[in-house]
Amino acid sequence: MKLQKRFNRKVGNKEYNKWVLVLPQDEVEKLGWKEGVELEPNIKDGKLVLTPKGKEKRDSKSGAASAY
Repeated sequence: MKLQKRFNRKVGNKEYNKWVLVLPQDEVEKLGWKEGVELEPNIKDGKLVLTPKGKEKRDSKSGAASAY
């Protein structure tokens, strides 16, 4: 995986950039993600976790469903 900084636009003297996270195709396929899927970022203990928006996940201990 690789984090890349990309130039987005320039307004006056100010430049705006965006960040792109490049994921290997086989990892995306393992996750079942498709191009255009919207991901929800969550940062915990210095780690970034990406989950598809609007999906449910079950707590393995309680079995309770929660949206992620």
